[in-house]
Amino acid sequence: MTKDRLFYLPLGGADEVGMNTYVYGYGPTERERLIVVDMGVAFPDMESTPGVDLIFADISWLAERADRIDAIFITHGHEDHVGALGHLWPQLRATVFTRAFTGHLARRKIEERGLDGKVVNVVQPWPRAVQAGPFRVGFAPVSHSIPESSALIIDTPAGRIVHTGDFKLDATPVVGEAFDEAFWRGIGDQGVHVLTCDSTNVFSPLPGRSEASIEAEIRKLAANASGMIAATTFASNVARLKTLASAGVAAGRSVCLLGRAMRRMVEDSVKTGILTEFPRTISPEEAKNVPREHLMLLVTGSQGEARAASGALSRGKYQGLELSEGDTFLFSSKTIPGNERAVLRVVNALSKKGVDVIDDTSILYHVSGHANRPDLDRMHELLRPRIVVPMHGECRHLKEHARVAATNGFASLVAGNGSLVDLTGDAPEVTEHVEAGRIYLDGKVQVGALDGIVRNRTRMAMNGHVAVTLFLEGNESDGGPWADLTGLSGTGVSGKSLGAVLEKELDRQFERSKVHGASEDGELDDRLADDLRGVVRRICDAEIGKKPEVTVLISRST
Repeated sequence: MTKDRLFYLPLGGADEVGMNTYVYGYGPTERERLIVVDMGVAFPDMESTPGVDLIFADISWLAERADRIDAIFITHGHEDHVGALGHLWPQLRATVFTRAFTGHLARRKIEERGLDGKVVNVVQPWPRAVQAGPFRVGFAPVSHSIPESSALIIDTPAGRIVHTGDFKLDATPVVGEAFDEAFWRGIGDQGVHVLTCDSTNVFSPLPGRSEASIEAEIRKLAANASGMIAATTFASNVARLKTLASAGVAAGRSVCLLGRAMRRMVEDSVKTGILTEFPRTISPEEAKNVPREHLMLLVTGSQGEARAASGALSRGKYQGLELSEGDTFLFSSKTIPGNERAVLRVVNALSKKGVDVIDDTSILYHVSGHANRPDLDRMHELLRPRIVVPMHGECRHLKEHARVAATNGFASLVAGNGSLVDLTGDAPEVTEHVEAGRIYLDGKVQVGALDGIVRNRTRMAMNGHVAVTLFLEGNESDGGPWADLTGLSGTGVSGKSLGAVLEKELDRQFERSKVHGASEDGELDDRLADDLRGVVRRICDAEIGKKPEVTVLISRST
């Protein structure tokens, strides 16, 4: 008789902050029924992934087992949890379950890809639950920085799993549901086999602060500023947007939303009944006629995105509005690791304009949406699981959370992306590893990380490119090889034109090749192309200290 097993498999989100994609399985080994939790994206940067639009988890392992997937569950509406749904769903084609607000966002993701949004099903919160194969799954409200965030209570024949999603302990979240400690203690009293838990803020030593705790300071800032105020935060943090807008109105300011994502999020929140009593806003056209000291802008671009409203305002105008000396710009947000340089560019550009910039080093105007170390201790205490599996974090976060769990008396381990963890017994064990790479959305197509496209693009960005073209009639060429340079200095250390030096040496190499028997044979053409490529890299290294990417095109007349 084949023994059933319960396993956990992160495909994204367990070696990074972002790209959350998790799998649970139960049943006979290699025949388990599966559920998927979240399908998120990570965001590229110009240094490591130039030109890429989005990054997804490689779900090849999951797609090969699509007939065994009973459902997809989305914990909340942040892009790193739902952003890949529309792109990856066609490979899985399983029914999607969410709460109402998340469902509104998820349905849009599906429909933007030309798919039927009816695959998204809205579920009421716990104690309502969905039966998906051997899994019974319910959405339990938690506090976070976006409305209707939920942990998942997953009942299986091998015991109960609590998958926290992103959460914090906030009794006064301004918008959304408060963290209900009595509820979670009751869940713990019923018995929890596994706690799969957010690890983002495990290194933060103080208890997390409530969203409501920053309202007084924001109101004070809005009242005391002399010129125009602009503030940026995550567009999805509608509680913060409400706090900022209310502070602006209380200070006698008109409020204008700048940035499509921010306007859409507020509209969606109002439409779904999540956001109530949001102050009236004015259009950018109306804002042009409001005195600066009576205007507040709420803008996108808290992470330094060049095309967002913050970036545009730092360079000049955005929709006819412009910041100037004496104005105030507030970052009511945390800079995500990796975005520091982009944010600093915006800060410096604004500072050069004479704008007073208040960045995220101040703790007065921002609180995190994730549980700090003492809050994780508290969650462990409330639920009292047999096993704690850290998730949602870089490797250092997972290791520290596993150490904290062990200190608190719970079995734990570090499971990075691709680690299949057997949860059947009292101690978790990594029993195998599966391929868990990355997929890039590059324009309209998805390419694998190992396809070489991004790698070659990075090389060209660093070293430039030379295209060598040679037209042949028999063994002769009219004019010899010529070189087209992109992204390279036009003059080398010799003081001569780099293109001219290259073409002279390429011509010499071509003449040598004729002596050594160049013909219309394709193999010899390949050898000639290699020789020409070597000449380009050698000359460029000597002249400018670069070895560029080289493309050689040899064309023969017919």
